[in-house]
Amino acid sequence: MLLRRYKPDDFVALYEIEEGCFQPPFRFGRRYMQKLLTAANSATWVAECEAALAGFAIVEWMPGLHGVSAYIQTIEVAPEFRRRGIGAALMHRAQESAREAGADVMWLHVAAENGAAIRLYEEHGYCYFGSEEHFYAPGRGAHLYRKALLADEDETPATRI
Repeated sequence: MLLRRYKPDDFVALYEIEEGCFQPPFRFGRRYMQKLLTAANSATWVAECEAALAGFAIVEWMPGLHGVSAYIQTIEVAPEFRRRGIGAALMHRAQESAREAGADVMWLHVAAENGAAIRLYEEHGYCYFGSEEHFYAPGRGAHLYRKALLADEDETPATRI
């Protein structure tokens, strides 16, 4: 597997993954996706596997009252490439980008019924800190998770927020 920065030539393959992972109305529109991909305060990482685009992650960061925080917009892995560690590798690289941008915390929304994603986040030190009803659509809520981004990658549970 190769992790690299997004290039504009990747858009068609990247959006095919989006279409395979999410159905309307839960999928990003093409225009919104392009806005995320080109924002100055974001990074997009793609994973290549077997000469194909296997997944991607988009992270953005923003200044706040207590420093810079980062938000995982999405981590997506094409169904045929799942359970190979690609999501974890993309998450790790997104965290590195956020750290490089000065962020000290990363947070995200995850569909309350997405057990596989919740397990991935919890296994990598993300802690539940609330929920939002109807975040994705009426009747479809989200859990909020966050993680302290420490300079030392080998953090322990006691150092997490």
